Amino acid sequence: MIGALFRRHRHAHARTLVAIVLLALLTGSASAQGQAAKTQTAVITMENGGEIVLEFYPKDAPKHVENFVKLAKKGFYDGQRVHRVEPNFVVQFGDPQSKTKPMDDPAMGSGGPGYTVKAEFNSRKFERGVLGMARSQNPDSAGSQVYIMLAPAPFLNGKYTAFGQVTKGMEVVDKIRVGDRIKSIKVVEK
Repeated sequence: MIGALFRRHRHAHARTLVAIVLLALLTGSASAQGQAAKTQTAVITMENGGEIVLEFYPKDAPKHVENFVKLAKKGFYDGQRVHRVEPNFVVQFGDPQSKTKPMDDPAMGSGGPGYTVKAEFNSRKFERGVLGMARSQNPDSAGSQVYIMLAPAPFLNGKYTAFGQVTKGMEVVDKIRVGDRIKSIKVVEK
């Protein structure tokens, strides 16, 4: 009788343990789904007017998205100027020196956040409106400089990291000139 009581108690304990584990898994799964469902976008507001809305490719380039979002949330890009515009190619920004140095300074376009991000080459095509990460000859040298494509550039495919795209405001991008200042970049979570 004591043996049967012990077995019944042990089975009840095992059922309780299974229920706790299942509840933890379901809660964790729901939490993970909630996080996965959360999307981030960014709104670039130009000082001379106009907004550009970006959406990101977190599945294709998670570290690049994380890096850009982190920098934007810290206000890293606020007040910077666009230091490169190549017609029918790219608009580039992200050099912190552009806040204060003259645009014709020989060092312009060489600044960054003080660290680098490992390349995340992916199958995204560099088409008009795509957001890419600038780098030097070293594939793992990306930092804070980014560019928005003005036209398709297939020769960049698989050689640079594409990590987002413009979803609204390409007409603003088309009007950007060297020296135009970024008022702010705000990250929006939905």
